[in-house]
Amino acid sequence: MNKITKKSFYSFLSLYLISSFIFLALAAYWFFTSQVSMEMNNNFYRMTQIADKVSSNIIQAHMMNKSYTLESFPHAKVAILDDKKHIMQGDYTKQIDFSKDFYMSDESFTLVSTRANGHLNVAYVIVQSNQCNKNVMALKNRVAYTVIFTALFIIVIAVFLSYMFLKPIKEKMEEIEQFVKDTTHELNTPITALMMSTSRLKSKKEYDEKITQNISISTKQLYEIYSSLSFLSFDNQKEQAELLHFDRTVATSVAYFSELLERKKINIEVNLEPCELDIAPTKAKMLINNLLSNSIKYSKPNTKITLTLTQKHFSIKDEGIGIAKDKLDEIFIRFVRANSYAGGFGVGLHIVQNIVSEYNYTIDIDSQEDVGTIVTLNFEQL
Repeated sequence: MNKITKKSFYSFLSLYLISSFIFLALAAYWFFTSQVSMEMNNNFYRMTQIADKVSSNIIQAHMMNKSYTLESFPHAKVAILDDKKHIMQGDYTKQIDFSKDFYMSDESFTLVSTRANGHLNVAYVIVQSNQCNKNVMALKNRVAYTVIFTALFIIVIAVFLSYMFLKPIKEKMEEIEQFVKDTTHELNTPITALMMSTSRLKSKKEYDEKITQNISISTKQLYEIYSSLSFLSFDNQKEQAELLHFDRTVATSVAYFSELLERKKINIEVNLEPCELDIAPTKAKMLINNLLSNSIKYSKPNTKITLTLTQKHFSIKDEGIGIAKDKLDEIFIRFVRANSYAGGFGVGLHIVQNIVSEYNYTIDIDSQEDVGTIVTLNFEQL
């Protein structure tokens, strides 16, 4: 990943983790406090049950004129005291505050019940338990472990989602980086040719047809690069369509590329019938130039290109390198190139496809590797 993609990745990951951890912390806090409250209520209920049971048994023994023996209770200390607050049976561990019925001191709860007062000389039933604090501590540990494991799971999910969400951006950034490299390469060739031709022309100080032709070809190559990039970037303002003599536009384009055809020693056969189309002039020119430029670019020297135009269709047939069958579905995608035989950005056929779709034309491509390609535009609208 480059710096921009990394920055986006870590920014998204940080935002996701911070928001998730805040939500996790709030959820854990709410759960813990609610469970602690529930545990304290249950603890009070358990201790009250013990005190009521002991008091009931004391009262029953008193009414039946029997002695009473205090039973033991799990997780609780129980004692019965007389009116002088002396222990009659049982035991307790913490100092008793007789001014309170129920309270917590030193992580231990104490319940003071006077329900059995006056029976068998019992004045107080004392119940003490620290089980609630043990349960709360165990609960705290469980919540902490759950939060830790959940946080680790969230981190894994966050990394995965960040990668998945940013994958299209990463791919687009790679496309842009490749596009910049291709642009640099494509611009370097005609610019170098222009500089060399200009330098030679200056040194000779006289007219040289070959040098002038090189300057003309390089200039046209630069203009075609500029036109394609401008069309991709600024085609948001719709140009008005008009009734156009499409055959004249084709003838103009053939003349425009004549020097390049001559340099590559490519013969061109032109069969044009009168054809009028309702299309924007710039887009008609882009349509023909991109198709013809591709045919020239991927044709080998001493081959032939045939142009055929009728009122219903326009076709370009070349004897170039052809297109592999598994690449035919990708050639209209922007920045995708079927091969590296010649330079380019992979935008020409993308532009053609956009124009064809805008005017409801159709385009057919029949290609065979090392044999050639036939591109046909059908003007009859769908």
